[in-house]
Amino acid sequence: MATMYCEVVTAERTVYSDDVNMVVAPGIEGELGILPHHALLITVLTYGELTIRKDGEPDVLIAIGGGIMEVSEDRVVILADSAERAEEIDMERAEAALRRAEERLRRRRQENIDFAQAEAALRRSLVRLRVAEKARRFRHRPSKPPSQQ
Repeated sequence: MATMYCEVVTAERTVYSDDVNMVVAPGIEGELGILPHHALLITVLTYGELTIRKDGEPDVLIAIGGGIMEVSEDRVVILADSAERAEEIDMERAEAALRRAEERLRRRRQENIDFAQAEAALRRSLVRLRVAEKARRFRHRPSKPPSQQ
């Protein structure tokens, strides 16, 4: 199967880099599936789940907080505002951040809290939790159906 090089970087570090078969990214108008030899593309990404597929390996799941994706014939580069691989996400911290964001949204009128900033924190927390939970489910999934074990 054909491959392309995929690199996910933030201002702080390279989160992922390898040859892959497919990238599914959260575009501002919906998910974008990118295969090798895709048409040239530059697009804005939103908060969401980035899925990277490589033959014979489990999907790599990354929570991203927006950014830009550039696609060429044999390369995908994602410049993410923030990015965390699923295995790096601390569920307790993510749940605490979600509770804080929900509370800020409830109090926003009384304390003159910036709604856009509070909403962004909520979305970021929800994405992190969803990615971590999905990865956890895949790790604990049996490799064969129970009838074949």
